[in-house]
Amino acid sequence: MSTVASPRRTVVTPGRRRRVVQAVQVGLVMQLICLALPLLDLWVFGSVERHVRAAYPDWPSADVMADRNAILGGLVAVSLLGLLGWCGAWWSARSGRGVRAVATTLFAVGVTVLLSVAGLSGGAYDQVVPLWLGITSLVLPALPGLTAVLAAWSRSTR
Repeated sequence: MSTVASPRRTVVTPGRRRRVVQAVQVGLVMQLICLALPLLDLWVFGSVERHVRAAYPDWPSADVMADRNAILGGLVAVSLLGLLGWCGAWWSARSGRGVRAVATTLFAVGVTVLLSVAGLSGGAYDQVVPLWLGITSLVLPALPGLTAVLAAWSRSTR
């Protein structure tokens, strides 16, 4: 069995801990990619700027740039918070302390925040964040997050 039940706590075995650590490490890398995407869009792609111009064609360039910067700044802030969460999950998984609680809580909070950001609408926007950026920012960290939660709660002895 992969856990030893004691009256006070459940002990996470090294095999389970290793799988959680691996999933969290992949999540850290995916979160770094999510952090880079808004910056790449600002410097290379320009899709957020085009998105703002399409929503508000009469706006002067200064207003378009301000809105673009606000959207990209929000995405970078959310990505930095996600990175902090992944670092906390990594510490928890490596130390074996509260692995299940940390992985499950951070996954629930992360998915809630990402769904809110990806689905946010307002003003002339159908979606504030362009679809490709919202979906990518949601899916990339969610998959290793789900893997970490499943690994933390698995009962296999592999």
